[in-house]
Amino acid sequence: MNKSTFFLSAFLSLTIGLYAQHPKKWSQNAVVYEVNVRQYSDKGDFNTVTQNIPRLKNLGVDVLWIMPVHPIGKMNRKGTMGSYYSVQDYRAIDSSYGTANDFRALVQAAHKYGMKVLIDWVANHTAWDHAWIKQHPDWYVQNEKGEIQTQYDWTDVAKLNYANPAMRNAMTSDMEYWVREFDIDGFRCDVAFLVPQYFWEQNRAKLERIKPLFMLAEMEWNADITKTPYAYFKTAFDASYGWNFMGVTQDMAKKKKTLSDFRKEMKENYVKFPKTMLKLFFITNHDENSWNGTVNEKYGDDWKLYSALCYTLPQSLPLIYTGEEAGLNRRLQFFEKDPITAIEWKDTSRYEWYRSLTQLKHRNKALWNTPETSFTEIDWTVPNTSVTNNVYAFTRKNGKAEVTVIINFGDHSYSLKPRNKNISGGKIMCSKNTNKPHKNSIALPAHSVWIHYKN
Repeated sequence: MNKSTFFLSAFLSLTIGLYAQHPKKWSQNAVVYEVNVRQYSDKGDFNTVTQNIPRLKNLGVDVLWIMPVHPIGKMNRKGTMGSYYSVQDYRAIDSSYGTANDFRALVQAAHKYGMKVLIDWVANHTAWDHAWIKQHPDWYVQNEKGEIQTQYDWTDVAKLNYANPAMRNAMTSDMEYWVREFDIDGFRCDVAFLVPQYFWEQNRAKLERIKPLFMLAEMEWNADITKTPYAYFKTAFDASYGWNFMGVTQDMAKKKKTLSDFRKEMKENYVKFPKTMLKLFFITNHDENSWNGTVNEKYGDDWKLYSALCYTLPQSLPLIYTGEEAGLNRRLQFFEKDPITAIEWKDTSRYEWYRSLTQLKHRNKALWNTPETSFTEIDWTVPNTSVTNNVYAFTRKNGKAEVTVIINFGDHSYSLKPRNKNISGGKIMCSKNTNKPHKNSIALPAHSVWIHYKN
């Protein structure tokens, strides 16, 4: 980075605000839904998604994250349909999804129902047949022979060169286009960690001149959060991925890690980042479903336990992926047309569970990500090693609003009595039939979650 870029970056860091430290009010209890347009239906178009917005609203969705809407490159394409993230033209729409007016209608319908719309933005690379390749080869990373480079095994895309100011300006201009032309509300930034921080800072400042936006960063998988610079978040993004949450929980479900490992991971989160910092918590997404397994494969019958954590932990910005609420139990092919069928969508058992969680997140201020919300782990009147190793319990509180979550990850039931904590009265939500507390003691079945709440 040259001196002028450095000083501009420093200036913008002071002027654009600390977004992560001051989350937008609507985002404090928001729920995100990732829309895979290609696989959402047989038609795989915007119009079908638009028609389903009332259903998603009823589910409790506040934010639609639309996976890339752009045409997919044909050169070096993987599979028949190609990767969603191989962008051929940043200002165009993939014709298989519909027209610009179709997408505009989707955004307008979402706004009518009070939803925000984010589009996926791939700033790190383009398809090999993007116009920039021939027009501006210097906008790409090249080796000593002048050959444009790819990254990792992503042979269908070419790596952009952020040392080039003209390229940075063009990228920002293309992002501005979508805000101005379609009135979107922000971006989910693909592999944001591979793009320099100074670009995101400068980019955010320019975008904010059009309208207030919400920026979600995909950060590095399994990153050491004790070493990840918080500045990367606070000066450019409102929220970041919670890869670490998903990583440790799926390993817990497979008995590769313990509850102690989970406690350590969460504690580092709380210590490293302010409690108002939003982290996208999920048990599946487009990458996980296609490459690493379905929710059933990864979490088995304990999926309710881990999904509940996505909605109740501090910093949580919960995510639902396309089909997750229908109990989708197969891996969607990443490079092919592989739509969720009408029969698969008819399964409503998980829909009601997720709807209950979104309602709790919306209605109880104790689950909102605000400075006033406290978080306290629960102690037991008769503690023992077995309980410590298998039961995770905590209370979140905001004024009179209060939520207590007790999860038994173990293979045995427990009779538990919290120390200095009243769990009588209020309302109960649970994954298995559980009796109401008796004399402030709760009988908790194996592999179950019990949520007690007061407004």
